[in-house]
Amino acid sequence: MAENLEQLLLATVNNKEFLHSEPFEYKSLFLSSVTPDVSNARFMPCIFIEDEHAKQFISRAISKRKLCDLYNGENYVLVGKSCIVNCLKYGSSEWKKANTTIESIVELGENIAVSEMIQVPTVYPIDDGKYQILTGHRRFFALVFAYGFGHVAQFKVYARKPILSKVKQFQENASREDLPQYGKLQAFLAAMMEVDYLEQARLKIGEKRITVREKAKYLGISLGAFDNYNVLTRYPEVIRAYENGLSFSFVKVKKIVLKIENDYKLKNDKKVLNIGDRKAIGARILDALEGKASADIKKQSYSIKNISSISLLKKLLFNDISELDLGIDWENINWEDRAQVTTLIAEVIELLDNN
Repeated sequence: MAENLEQLLLATVNNKEFLHSEPFEYKSLFLSSVTPDVSNARFMPCIFIEDEHAKQFISRAISKRKLCDLYNGENYVLVGKSCIVNCLKYGSSEWKKANTTIESIVELGENIAVSEMIQVPTVYPIDDGKYQILTGHRRFFALVFAYGFGHVAQFKVYARKPILSKVKQFQENASREDLPQYGKLQAFLAAMMEVDYLEQARLKIGEKRITVREKAKYLGISLGAFDNYNVLTRYPEVIRAYENGLSFSFVKVKKIVLKIENDYKLKNDKKVLNIGDRKAIGARILDALEGKASADIKKQSYSIKNISSISLLKKLLFNDISELDLGIDWENINWEDRAQVTTLIAEVIELLDNN
């Protein structure tokens, strides 16, 4: 699959096609002809049920057990008109995640029933007259909940599967507040894999690497948000913590990750981390996120040492150091990296003392 994607991207880049210019049209489709994407962060294992069975369940003509047996629905979520039944293992993390998703689907479905949907789901054709969802899984489930599986609704239909399909999915997922953090991190990793394949295709025809700024632009996010995602996906322990129900904000967890990483570098005099270092840091991060170690982020303090003269002190106090010709690349200083900043302070003092 990866090889096919890389070959397709190579052909696309070679022909100078614009990757984001994908032909589409709006069509009315039966909901029963549309299939969710199991690899999408929005996906939940589901079975769609007939309107008559949904009606019987709502009127208590059949029980949850009978409905589940009828559709072999154990470990699935049954979705039908005015009816969503969570048949996943009770109390499991999957059951809890599905419950949260179900609540948002019901709310959206009730809104759709009385007002027009502004942004329709997007799909592309697969085999036998079927279509697969690209974006809008929650909206699709809400349509089934509002109208039933046999209903007809409007979709944005691409002529073919978009080349950078995971990038398109991430662009939507990143902008929506209701998607769990775990889903966003999953979507970022999948999208970045496509961006990496695109970069390899560009290199093969002699073009330059994709810059960080370009990558952020492809994903439709700011450079700051891109850095957040990069830090949070650096260690699989962070992703697992979110998968298991961690609710900390991205900013808070990023601070925890950077603090533990920087402390480790200082303690072990490391500038480049190997696989063993990353495993050790990952374990400490997981302990902090699980409350096994103090995860409080205190303000970093920095000491200015070796002030050898009054003239040097005056230079520090009365000059804008960043405007002096010291040969320091201020634009590329990582101010979150305590080890780098500590080294920088010592370097600046030495340069000023020798000037």
